[in-house]
Amino acid sequence: MPSDKEMINNLIDTYSNLQRIKNADDAERELDYQLTLVKAKLESFGIVTSELDIKK
Repeated sequence: MPSDKEMINNLIDTYSNLQRIKNADDAERELDYQLTLVKAKLESFGIVTSELDIKK
């Protein structure tokens, strides 16, 4: 279980990443970049991200 400081840090990172997307000149490009970063982090822990993708 993460410590309180780790959870706060994760929430600050999430908030700042959402702010980057919201304020980006090219929001779609920034969103793709943020997804790439999170996907890499998840896969480094062995989590298969293709199972998390929303299928249309």
